[in-house]
Amino acid sequence: MSGTVPYWLGPEEWLAVRLSLKVAFWAMVISLPFGIAVAYALARWQFPGKHLLNGLVHLPLILPPVVTGYLLLLAFGPYGPIGRLLDPVGLSVAFRWTGASLAAGLMGFPLMVRALRLSFELVDPGLEHAAATLGAHPVMVFLTVTLPLALPGVIAGAVLAFAKAMGEFGATITFVANIPGETQTLPSAIYAFLQVPGGEASALRLVVISIVISFAALIVSEVLSRRLAQKLRHA
Repeated sequence: MSGTVPYWLGPEEWLAVRLSLKVAFWAMVISLPFGIAVAYALARWQFPGKHLLNGLVHLPLILPPVVTGYLLLLAFGPYGPIGRLLDPVGLSVAFRWTGASLAAGLMGFPLMVRALRLSFELVDPGLEHAAATLGAHPVMVFLTVTLPLALPGVIAGAVLAFAKAMGEFGATITFVANIPGETQTLPSAIYAFLQVPGGEASALRLVVISIVISFAALIVSEVLSRRLAQKLRHA
């Protein structure tokens, strides 16, 4: 493994970087379909409990992250109602990297939904009605009209969720602890290095990497969204 580690990073640091990218990627991928569904429902539909759903979606933004992590532990932990169902079939997520993805995805979900909802609201309903009058099924209208037009917002929401997942700490460390190689992401590794004498240099390197990755994600999101918006305007 030493041959694959950048010379300016130690093995533990590189492991935390790789794990963070893995956790953030899957947090984004798994939450995106749910984010699209919830955002579309909030943007287009009127139904009982809509305001309650909107409040629940945004609850992680205002709750202390530790509270969110503790609630996940109560639900998905070894003795939680969901955890007891998942454990016998080998799908336990507590104290595993999959649990870190779950916690990070939940914390980034409100940011994703806000971006997606705004994007769906900007799509002209008349275009959807026109496609429907031509005989298109509602699902096909969504897939061929609504979603392509909202794609810049989808990209922006996905990247926001990815960036949030990269920096998530409180909910993750409460739910899955800080296990090197399994659940120790960048923020957890920075915290761990700051607790030991001589660990400041490692912590600083990881801080710089966190900043670079976050900025890169935002720049890529902005560039892709603008290019896609230009193509849609000229289509």
